[in-house]
Amino acid sequence: MGSCVVGLTVYGTSLALWRSNNLATALLLFPVVYWIYHSYHVHRERLDVEKKHVEEMAGLHLRTIEALALAIEAKDDTTHGHLRRVEMYAVELGKELGLTDPELQGLRAAAILHDIGKLAVPEHIISKPGRLTAVEFEKMKIHPIVGAEILDQVEFPYPVAPIVRAHHEKWDGSGYPAGLSGDDIPLGARILAAVDCLDALTSDRQYRRSIAIEDAMNHLSSESGKSFDPRVVHVLTQRYVDLERRLQDEPVRNSRLSNLALVCEGGAPATGLESSDKFHTGVAATDFLSSIAAARQEAQTLFELTGELGSSLNLDETLSVLALRLKRMCPYDCIAVYIRRGDKLIPEYVNGENFRLFSALEIPVGEGLSGWVAENRKPIVNGNPSVEPGYHDDADDASTLRSALAAPLEGLDGVIGVLTLYRAAQDAFTRDDLRILLALTQKVALSIENALRYRHAETCATTDALTGLPNARSLFLHLDGEIARCKRQHSSLTVLVCDLDGFKQVNDRFGHLEGNKLLRTIAQGLRDNCREYDYVARMGGDEFVVVLPGYPAGAEKAKARQLSEIAKQAGLLHCGEALLSMSVGEAIFLHDGSDAEQLLTEADRRMYQSKQVQKMSTQLAGLRNEASK
Repeated sequence: MGSCVVGLTVYGTSLALWRSNNLATALLLFPVVYWIYHSYHVHRERLDVEKKHVEEMAGLHLRTIEALALAIEAKDDTTHGHLRRVEMYAVELGKELGLTDPELQGLRAAAILHDIGKLAVPEHIISKPGRLTAVEFEKMKIHPIVGAEILDQVEFPYPVAPIVRAHHEKWDGSGYPAGLSGDDIPLGARILAAVDCLDALTSDRQYRRSIAIEDAMNHLSSESGKSFDPRVVHVLTQRYVDLERRLQDEPVRNSRLSNLALVCEGGAPATGLESSDKFHTGVAATDFLSSIAAARQEAQTLFELTGELGSSLNLDETLSVLALRLKRMCPYDCIAVYIRRGDKLIPEYVNGENFRLFSALEIPVGEGLSGWVAENRKPIVNGNPSVEPGYHDDADDASTLRSALAAPLEGLDGVIGVLTLYRAAQDAFTRDDLRILLALTQKVALSIENALRYRHAETCATTDALTGLPNARSLFLHLDGEIARCKRQHSSLTVLVCDLDGFKQVNDRFGHLEGNKLLRTIAQGLRDNCREYDYVARMGGDEFVVVLPGYPAGAEKAKARQLSEIAKQAGLLHCGEALLSMSVGEAIFLHDGSDAEQLLTEADRRMYQSKQVQKMSTQLAGLRNEASK
């Protein structure tokens, strides 16, 4: 600026001397003018370079902030998309409320990084799909302090850490970590608190589903002057429709920390605490005699239930007894027992209200209410049933159940499932309900584990392990039952015995593993081409039996050709050439035999006749080919 003033002064003087015909003096001043002009342009270029450098550093700074935010997203999946929304809302509100440019930059960084302190909070607390206990909430309350300490190390050129430290303070002083109130809370923190709450209410969280933005704004308005600065709420009310539209139009885009800090301020999170004063206590006993009677009845029922649980190895019977007895001690509207299979929880037993909805769920371990319980091996009391994955997939199946009590079932090899009770009332379960459930879960888990092992052994005894079809033992039992039915009802029964031709050649050329795949394909083809009440079994090796009750007379030949075509197509699929065929023999009840052994023997004899005929036809065809050559 000084160079500009000097230059203009010299230029004016030179112009005056030129006009007064004082040429010599004017020429003497010309080098001075040129030097000033040159210096000015050099100075301007240096300023442009410095400005560009500042802009590049600012961009780098912002990218660094965004990279730090990725750590938050990795810790808490619910922040996906949350940070960008909070950032835009906060900055726009800051402009409306007159924040300076450095203050706006600090607010932008704080909006992106306000939850970075959650890195010091255990994962099972952050992802818990239910209310926090008092101890868990104390741990959660340290995250503003930890976040501020992390950001203090960065030494931002604008205020960031004070906003992060205070973004859970409330206008009336009931927030945390310091219990600040009114204007003592930094304006940026007041803006961030309101915006963060709005986004949280309109986003799905582990412990509840999102609500409409209009309902969220009504909640913020009701908390104006209590939790939030009235000025901030007023501006947000005027701008949220426009900001939400802009957001929708946008393209998708080492220090000792206070891990053990104890924060005394702050009463409870918005969803309340899982504590004694928050539990529904139910109907209190009127006198000590009622208390004694209730305790005696509970002990007797627990004793009877634990005895009955071990009396049967049938899983359905075991769970039915559990559901009946448990309802007397711990009332529920729906009960679900989920069994862990791999990384999913599958409903094994569901009874009560909305049983179709819960029977259709497949819950990934770690997700939803029951999935969280299975992964963390901790119970949840009065959780929200609607957070179960798949709960809202069908609007017609929407449930009215509002609270859930879930406990892990731990067997000898870890968690085998989850027992979950649901009720229609909000906060319906008590500490006594949890105590009773936890007293039973170990016995229930062992009973379920034994029943599952028995089922597996029973299945292996009657099912072919390779194809999943019934085995020979199961076939004879089924045939005996079908024959008894035919005798009572005077109905017909057809038995087909099927044997593969060329299967040994497949094993020799392509290996036994490919042969096993071929057998599975044929088994599936036989099932798919039979009626749902027909019966397909594997006798062993490459031999199959098909039982056709009530099959039309004379149609068995056409069925045999259809089954033979299945084998041929399977051979082409796996071997790429017609190596495989199938010989089929049939037997009809009473006409060819009156018991299972007679029917199978006659069908087997006819199958071998068919095989010999087919073999002779193949040989004759070969001889003709040789003769033609």
